Amino acid sequence: MIIGVVKEITDGECRVAATPASVKKLIKLGYDVQVEAGCGIKANFPDSLLAAAGADVLEGGAQVFSQADVLIKVLPPTDQEASELKPDSTLISFVWPAQNEQLVSKLVEKNIKSLAMDCVPRISRAQKLDALSSMANIAGYRAIIEAANEFGSFFTGQITAAGKVPPAKVLVIGAGVAGLSAIGTAKGLGAIVRAFDTRLAVKDQVKSMGANFLELEFEESGEGAGGYAKIMSDEFIEAEMALFAEQAKEVDIIVTTALIPGKPAPKLISAAMVKSMKPGSVIVDLAAQNGGNCELTEPDQKVVRHDVTIIGYSDFPSRLPTQSSTLYANNVVNLVSDMTPEKDGQLKFDLEDQVVRGALISYEGEKMWPPPEIEIPSPPAPTEEPQLGQDSGEILESTANSWVFTTIAAMVGGLLLLLIGRYAPSDFVSHLTVFVLACFIGWQVVWNVTPALHTPLMSVTNAISGIIIIGGILQMSGFFVNASASTATVLAALAVLISTINVAGGFLVTQRMLGMFRKQD
Repeated sequence: MIIGVVKEITDGECRVAATPASVKKLIKLGYDVQVEAGCGIKANFPDSLLAAAGADVLEGGAQVFSQADVLIKVLPPTDQEASELKPDSTLISFVWPAQNEQLVSKLVEKNIKSLAMDCVPRISRAQKLDALSSMANIAGYRAIIEAANEFGSFFTGQITAAGKVPPAKVLVIGAGVAGLSAIGTAKGLGAIVRAFDTRLAVKDQVKSMGANFLELEFEESGEGAGGYAKIMSDEFIEAEMALFAEQAKEVDIIVTTALIPGKPAPKLISAAMVKSMKPGSVIVDLAAQNGGNCELTEPDQKVVRHDVTIIGYSDFPSRLPTQSSTLYANNVVNLVSDMTPEKDGQLKFDLEDQVVRGALISYEGEKMWPPPEIEIPSPPAPTEEPQLGQDSGEILESTANSWVFTTIAAMVGGLLLLLIGRYAPSDFVSHLTVFVLACFIGWQVVWNVTPALHTPLMSVTNAISGIIIIGGILQMSGFFVNASASTATVLAALAVLISTINVAGGFLVTQRMLGMFRKQD
């Protein structure tokens, strides 16, 4: 089969669906690759690099359309491109079937097998194909870069001879892939970052990145299907808006990422909130393509309202075309690889595969979207407490046996202690008492420590226990005076040797553990 790659003709789109690295991988899978001349120039992948990777460079997209058995693109094909698709061929690109019903009908009419990268199900096995997450990651990063370009001060705080500069305060609304990327970038630049999300499950993720998670005292979860947020109740939204109004007066930069699939973007930042922000503040609306989270957002535009810059670009991934193209091409290669099990250059459609079925939009003249819902396995039922009934005899018998064993062990232990106290020397009894108490206290100390700290704790404990060396050296002093080696002297020497290894090993392990938490230069 021939895989074709064409230039994106939409104004401002700089990405390309294939890179030299992805071309090599596709050829290893048995495919011939044809690319339109100049398709990767805007992404810094000139024709010479694509040709060196093994692709055939053709002049004009028409030749690629007419010969490609599998056409890969970034954006959905335009009406003109859809009409040029080779009948019975396969299309792999973003499709957005809910917004492009006319395109879907045309693909069905031309008997095109189409796979939408935006419809890949968000399950663990399909993470390597998740182009939406790849692009959202870049969008979140670029959002902070755009905000920094418009913001009139540093992100990090500074104290200079000319005066003190406070750190910028950034609020990220929505802690999905784009939001977490924005949080990480802002923290990396030194800003104070706050984040809010209706899904409490992301709280730990936000905190792990060093941001403050803003919470509402509301017992309502925003977790929706597929990892997206769901529409909240009116009471929750009212409390949420009050929180945003309060934060708008304090922060310098707001990044909004709130989107619900198939719905217009919820309005979270009102005109009144914008007016209350400090002059020079910046709002970056990553939901601008679906109407925006800010009332004053203008899609694909940068505007200034009430001395606040509002950025509503919808092409953030395209503003980093080299990185975006690389990640998207990898997503496509992973999909093609999964659909080419024999590595023979033949694309196979397994409709029983949840990933393929979820991404399939049209197939053999039929509309396949929306796909059937993926059944999520239910968690195992909680173990019920044993009830007295048919098996109650076995339960009672097991409990009785355990009680008998414990009683016998306690009696034997007590008898041994009685014999030791009756016949052993008094010095031995006092030492044994100290030993038993030390074991009990040590066990209690270690048992109540978080398991994650056991290794460094035990390393330090072993190192400190090397105090035995001192006792051993004192016991060995008689050897140096009398030059006579008794059993006690030999045992003392052995204790010094083992304790020395213990001390050195304890500190070495501790040092390595601590090194895992230090930043490398």
